[in-house]
Amino acid sequence: MWNGINRRKFPRASYKCLITIKKRLTAKTISTHTENIGAGGICVLIKEDLGLFQGVDLELFLEDTRPPIKCGGTVVWVVKKSEPKQKGSYIYDTGIEFIDVRPEDRDRISEAVEEILKSQTKGKK
Repeated sequence: MWNGINRRKFPRASYKCLITIKKRLTAKTISTHTENIGAGGICVLIKEDLGLFQGVDLELFLEDTRPPIKCGGTVVWVVKKSEPKQKGSYIYDTGIEFIDVRPEDRDRISEAVEEILKSQTKGKK
């Protein structure tokens, strides 16, 4: 079993926000929602395997009033899963590490993650 979650430098929070992913050197863009997010990267479920270590361009729309965060990313892991609603098709649980992210954008993501984690902790008490 993959235990990378225990080695992460940045905490992750379950957070669904709109993201567009553009595979480098192609015109194809994928729009989806994040499964979770941290200052170091995101996890998304998509219908295609982007390829391990593939470079991507990201546009992340946090649920605030500020413009989207634009940065690069690298696919660092992919887990192929059977699509439960459609027999014979698959979805790809995909981890993307942020690269070329501006420090102020990384701080903005960190703040959002901290707020989410605080609200989740309060809800459990």
